[in-house]
Amino acid sequence: MTAPQALYESSLTSLKLRARGKVRDIYDIDDQHMLIVTTDRLSAFDVILPDPIPGKGRVLTNVSNFWFNKLQNVIPNHLSDIPLAQVLPDPAERAQVEGRAIVVKVLKPLPVEAIVRGYLIGSGWKDYQKTGAICGINLPAGLQQAQQLPEAIYTPSTKAAFDQHDENVSFAATVELMGQELAEKVRDASIRLYKEAAAYAKERGIIIADTKFEFGLDEAGVLYLIDEALTPDSSRFWPADQYQVGISPPSFDKQYVRDYLETLDWDKTAPGPKLPAEVAEYCAAKYHEAEIRLTQS
Repeated sequence: MTAPQALYESSLTSLKLRARGKVRDIYDIDDQHMLIVTTDRLSAFDVILPDPIPGKGRVLTNVSNFWFNKLQNVIPNHLSDIPLAQVLPDPAERAQVEGRAIVVKVLKPLPVEAIVRGYLIGSGWKDYQKTGAICGINLPAGLQQAQQLPEAIYTPSTKAAFDQHDENVSFAATVELMGQELAEKVRDASIRLYKEAAAYAKERGIIIADTKFEFGLDEAGVLYLIDEALTPDSSRFWPADQYQVGISPPSFDKQYVRDYLETLDWDKTAPGPKLPAEVAEYCAAKYHEAEIRLTQS
């Protein structure tokens, strides 16, 4: 099987580039629509690494679209019904981003990242060890690393500037940012999305330990799910058959790359280190395995 061609950065000339994020390139279409291209760039510890993960952008796009469709009963999402060929009529230009580009509605993004945790891992585990709580939510004493929480918890963070780290905040802080009603809507939608997705994924041998959602509003104030949904980039996916309490389980996401980076003498600031080919290839294979498990019946 031939490895997919990697796309580190898109270069569309027929549309105006609005922004480049850590992973996504965004282009203006008109006042109501944008084109989002998911590249193969990989961000770890909020630093974009110099080596792409081949095929990753297509996996993220396919998995996100799968969840957007599956969970639209919970909340509407930013996908439009405009085909890519209408926006990029030139076949050569379209080929560059086919399978990794979506046409979306222009919405006003909310200033928080909506994180839901079902298991005690990552920064949540570190916080719990220090304080017995995560984002001001007190948890039972004696929990172990990777243990399932008694109930999924909502632990939002602020959206940091491009080159800064996100900061965990309390629910009360999101009320100050957005008002009580909207903050509650975001929290409740996030927990429901997580629970429905986690139940589905578990049937397919994947534990969703935690995940991050982003939301936006239209001009009428309607809440939409935006950005990406329940991908290996925005979530921690564990193989259910290898899960055990007390250790950090192997994963289907970029945790494998994070674990490798933790072995290096690197201060987690840009520029990021180069990845050995075998690390990039293993990561790509894990992304693809998660895609197959989740999206193919």
